[in-house]
Amino acid sequence: MKVGYRRVSTIEQNLDRQELSGCERIFEEKESAATRERPALKEMISFVRDGDTVEVYSIDRLARNLQDLQQIIAELNDKGVSIKFVTENLNFSGTDADPFAKLQLQMLGAFAEFERSLIKKRQLEGIAKAKERGVYTGRKKKIDDNRIKSMKSDGVSITQIASEMAISRQSVYRALKA
Repeated sequence: MKVGYRRVSTIEQNLDRQELSGCERIFEEKESAATRERPALKEMISFVRDGDTVEVYSIDRLARNLQDLQQIIAELNDKGVSIKFVTENLNFSGTDADPFAKLQLQMLGAFAEFERSLIKKRQLEGIAKAKERGVYTGRKKKIDDNRIKSMKSDGVSITQIASEMAISRQSVYRALKA
């Protein structure tokens, strides 16, 4: 069976440019590849069987760091599943050990990881500059600490406060501590 995997980082982004033809089933998600904890990726890995082929548009769509990339490919290959990267025209299977393809994978994976690091660095620099200008103040506070303290002084229990304000008990404790 030919299975596809498509991913973009944010909800606003579109999966259309990642064309995968001839796949019987395609797993899609709008999650950052900075983490391996992605529901569609997990579902796809548990779905595929020996003899299947997973098709991914490009290496950076599967993982943004070399270690995750190699682990995902190894996990699929251990199940007898081959993986094909369309853009890079690379194929990996447990039975086929092409040293040149492995070198290309490691180099391209390292570049994807490097690119992710640059993006993160630029983002942090931008936030720092925005903070200097007073434009960026962080996320707006959603929990009213004074209301929590007032309710507590009126004898309302931690659990009742959390329930009434639709927050966790830990958030109540944090607000009382502040």
